[in-house]
Amino acid sequence: MSGILNFATPTALEYFATLVAEDASLSVIETAIAVGQDDEPGLDTQGVLAQIDLLAERLRRRLPGDAGPLQRLRLLNSYFFHELGFAGNVNDYHDRRNSYLHEVLKTRRGIPITLAVVYIEMATQLGLKAQGVSFPGHFLVKLRMPRGEVILDPFSGQTLSRDELEDRLAPFRRRFGLTGDNEVPLGLYLQAAEPRDIVARLLRNLKEIHRRVGDRPRLVAVLERLATLLPQAWDERRDLALVLGELGRLEDAIDHLALYLQNRPEADDALRMQQQLAGWQARVARATGRAR
Repeated sequence: MSGILNFATPTALEYFATLVAEDASLSVIETAIAVGQDDEPGLDTQGVLAQIDLLAERLRRRLPGDAGPLQRLRLLNSYFFHELGFAGNVNDYHDRRNSYLHEVLKTRRGIPITLAVVYIEMATQLGLKAQGVSFPGHFLVKLRMPRGEVILDPFSGQTLSRDELEDRLAPFRRRFGLTGDNEVPLGLYLQAAEPRDIVARLLRNLKEIHRRVGDRPRLVAVLERLATLLPQAWDERRDLALVLGELGRLEDAIDHLALYLQNRPEADDALRMQQQLAGWQARVARATGRAR
């Protein structure tokens, strides 16, 4: 009798876990595309990657052989923002589809972080040194040019001067008391974001979108990704437990909340969460007793 090997297709979350397992191999573009599987389970991530590669290749064929970084940047901006028509979705900023790269490619509309991820991938394929910047309130792109750095707003396509950046930063500084002696230099806000941090910011945007409209199943999916991406982000695990509890998935909720309390015993909400955990455990025990 010959043996038959049966390799089960990984779930969307299992696939995501393989993508974010190691910092050295974490591909922001592929991981961001994979997030769209929560909205479209059958999404072909490699097919979406191929679409982006094709767009970049079309521009690369037009580049003069001796094109320098500045010329490449100008051609990319004209191609990306004008010819392809990528822009911020000003009419429906909080539409969840703005956070899914496969939808952004279809509509040419997105939010700063998704537009930035696509832009950075295309810039990289053109030989430019582009990085994401987790600027307060608005994700930006930083490009290293021979004569210095260029800061780009991917939502508008605008190149930002130092004064314009300072103006954008002013409300954030006032809100958190970071003025006067407590003022932090602009340069610290323009440091390149790590790949894991970029994916986390994308997921947290989606978390707030789903929370705002009360979409608990999608909220659970995003929180499960956050717990996978950031295993020690205990607040995210607590939030996951609470939503699982609302959905009646008490055993899963108990596991996550117990882990939160184990690692955050001194948290401000520890007593309340202990009471919540005890309540869930009692409900499960009663249900188990009835089943017997």
